[in-house]
Amino acid sequence: MISKNTICLWYNGDALDAAKFYAQTFADSAVGRIMHAPSDYPAGKQGDVLTVEFTVMGIPCLGLNGGPAFTHSEAFSFQVATDDQAETDRLWNAIVGNGGQESACGWCRDKWGLSWQITPRVLTTAINDPDPAVAKRAFEAMMQMGKIDVAAIEAAVKG
Repeated sequence: MISKNTICLWYNGDALDAAKFYAQTFADSAVGRIMHAPSDYPAGKQGDVLTVEFTVMGIPCLGLNGGPAFTHSEAFSFQVATDDQAETDRLWNAIVGNGGQESACGWCRDKWGLSWQITPRVLTTAINDPDPAVAKRAFEAMMQMGKIDVAAIEAAVKG
């Protein structure tokens, strides 16, 4: 069944590779239907993989092999709430270790250019703390980080 609302992500011929990586990296993720082009098109030939239906943590997505005309940017990202440092490390290292790039404040980019925010729940809670001093300390600690360090955020909360 086709979802009422699906995120369409543009790839340059490697949507299936990306979908397989997401399915093996993130819980509640899977590769679904693969559609092959019924005829030649500007970015490919008849029979090439044109689209891939997949889910990422329960979110329906469609990977479109549209060619090199468009690339991903930080204007779109998946934000993944992690429960602890082990989960944060596992996901961050999977993305970066598979040809991705580190960025700041819990952001990284996968090898296909898609941005991810690997965000421990303790950070989200801390920067939303009703005590402005706690929120400020946590935010300032985060601003110094690439991958989020849960222990450092917890220490910032304590002051």
